[in-house]
Amino acid sequence: MADTIADTRRLFSKPQNLNDAYGPPSNFLEIDVSNPETVGVGRTRFTTYEIRLKTNLPIFKLKESRVRRRYSDFQWLRGELERDSKVVVPPLPGKALSRQLPFRGDDGIFDDSFIEERRAGLEQFLNKILSSSSNSLPPASDVTWGLYEFKDRVAGHPLAQNERCLHMFLQDESVDKTYTPSKIRQA
Repeated sequence: MADTIADTRRLFSKPQNLNDAYGPPSNFLEIDVSNPETVGVGRTRFTTYEIRLKTNLPIFKLKESRVRRRYSDFQWLRGELERDSKVVVPPLPGKALSRQLPFRGDDGIFDDSFIEERRAGLEQFLNKILSSSSNSLPPASDVTWGLYEFKDRVAGHPLAQNERCLHMFLQDESVDKTYTPSKIRQA
């Protein structure tokens, strides 16, 4: 034991400026599902949700985008990812068939509380798809460094990032459900 000498020197790091300390992370992908909007009447009534993407990852052609999607579009995306990717695809929030019963005396699936619950579930679904599979970091919403909070910012799962269906879902105005499945290659 006498031969073992502990090295107690400090590691020297590069000085940090305010942008480094409080700015956004070097690679980020932020997804928000917000602004639910119910359109139509009677049996043609449905709710759409605004999906806002903000990223600096080079694989995405647009660094910011806003699109509107309905629940059936999320179902389509989940099916495509299950079929074509190697990512474990999380479940969607349920269909809520019991909320569509006429004798309930409420708006059913168009009730504000249900729409908000579904919106939160859809946002969680997208963030789970895009979050890193490594367990080396705590959940994104729990990490705070300085004054900058990393709420719902995730590194993005590399296997999900290059799925063409995901890029179309997040960035194109409409979803072409007849597309040819493929991978997006980084330029």
